[in-house]
Amino acid sequence: MRVLLVEDDPMIGAAVQQALRDASYAVDWVRDGLAALSTLAGQHYDLVLLDLGLPGKDGQEVLARIRARDNPVPLLIITARDGLDERLRGLDGGADDYVTKPFEMAELLARMRAVLRRKGGSAAPLLGNGVVSLDPATRQAGVAGGPVVQLSGREFALLQALLIRPGAILSRGELEDRIYGWGEEVESNAVEFLIHALRRKLGSEVIKNVRGVGWMVARNR
Repeated sequence: MRVLLVEDDPMIGAAVQQALRDASYAVDWVRDGLAALSTLAGQHYDLVLLDLGLPGKDGQEVLARIRARDNPVPLLIITARDGLDERLRGLDGGADDYVTKPFEMAELLARMRAVLRRKGGSAAPLLGNGVVSLDPATRQAGVAGGPVVQLSGREFALLQALLIRPGAILSRGELEDRIYGWGEEVESNAVEFLIHALRRKLGSEVIKNVRGVGWMVARNR
């Protein structure tokens, strides 16, 4: 799951970036609105965390530009502006949630999961396709009738990317995008290694290989 963090405060940005990485998100961090817009124009993200008090271009304007481009990316505002008018403007302008600073990372992560569920058309806390289920809050997965197993951060990130779109084939590059952020070294054969580890934990039939194209999980049963 790849997240764009737009935050100009270096201490807050560094803390949120590290917490997101610890929670198995691939995260890219930019510090102003223009950089956010140019980054979104060239890279797919699963979610955006947007501060409002940005240099150069205010976050509300950045939000308006994102939605004017018909970009449906899930977006949470994270800001110290706690006035009702500002909150209403952000939500009516296309934000999916509005979180005021200071906030606890556990709450922010829960709100992110809730927004991603809504955008994915599911109210259930678990991701699944009728064969395998995944709990984003605990990083535990299980196959129907089998035991629940704990996944590593990157095992979780890869399986989550596949389960968000059952039946869709994701290439090596698409999966690497969900696992690695800027500045993180992409390990050789990382995708194959993670898929091998997941198959060992969950069974060889959970993830299908489409030769020469990529990998997928079956559509919902």
